[in-house]
Amino acid sequence: MLEEREKIGIVSTGVYIPDHRMTSSEIASLSGIPEDVVETKMGIREKTIPGPNDHTCQMGVFAAEKALKKAAIDPLDIDLIIYIGEEHKEYPLWTAGIKLQQEIGAVNAWAFDVALRCSTTVMALKVAKGMMNSDPSIRTVLLAGGYRNLDFIDYENPRTRFMYNLSAGGGAIILQKGFNDNELLETSLMTDGSFSEDVVVVAGGTKHPITGEAIENRLNYLDVLDPKGMKERLEDKSMKNFLKVIRKSLKSSKLTEAEIDYLAILHMKRSAHDYVLKELNLRDEQSIYLDHYGHMGQIDQILSIELALEQGKIKKGDLVVLVSAGIGYAWGATTIRWG
Repeated sequence: MLEEREKIGIVSTGVYIPDHRMTSSEIASLSGIPEDVVETKMGIREKTIPGPNDHTCQMGVFAAEKALKKAAIDPLDIDLIIYIGEEHKEYPLWTAGIKLQQEIGAVNAWAFDVALRCSTTVMALKVAKGMMNSDPSIRTVLLAGGYRNLDFIDYENPRTRFMYNLSAGGGAIILQKGFNDNELLETSLMTDGSFSEDVVVVAGGTKHPITGEAIENRLNYLDVLDPKGMKERLEDKSMKNFLKVIRKSLKSSKLTEAEIDYLAILHMKRSAHDYVLKELNLRDEQSIYLDHYGHMGQIDQILSIELALEQGKIKKGDLVVLVSAGIGYAWGATTIRWG
């Protein structure tokens, strides 16, 4: 007879929001897009941008410290740290999770980095749960990291206008085995490699090393190599895959979409956000549109949970679904029974 597994719950979360902001008016001025289009269609009233000390791993440290303080957890009790921040960080070829471990004093833990672009947090929840279930020595896990890929945005490049919402911030989640509140249920993930080279920073890798000429030609910024082809392929798949991973996560958790109380969804254009809610028969108040924050990549879901708790949108016993999509392309959803 199989032994019943202990529940794995979210003990606390933490979010770090930089003080600096970029307004819709500034984005309009830089890009030449009318301000009302930036606000209504692109869904950006303002977004967070990093200050001089808001480096990627460091923002994860700030968020982790908040999560630890909130939960009154001693860093010495953390068994594992999974860095969920971006590859664009303080240094290249650098394991940020180990630095984060040192900064918060989690000397008894071990750390590693994971990456699935803006689906990293959802993916890391699945990885953490699997490791906790398979290894008795892993009981407390910290997921933390930062995001500031807006450094790669060229507002004069119309091919990347769907990424003008990229912002900056840090997020953290603490998981614990045997913690019965905020139970982490099942996660569903999908990847589609047909999009893998659609959005890239052309210069800086082994194919196109960084050179003075590359910088002069602005090849060190994000770009879309096949905008028409990507748009056609993504329109056919993106919204379907959002709904597919949500429904699969719920089904694996033995639940249905009719039971969703709150959807923690990434920032995207307003029409896409509304479409997902409509297809799931959810009301506007069952989610939060992040038009005053922009898109913090994989931090969006953590931010959405924190804002929802502050606003009373998530209550004890509620079913919460986190959903993400990341360039590459990846889609993911995680189901949580809150309280």
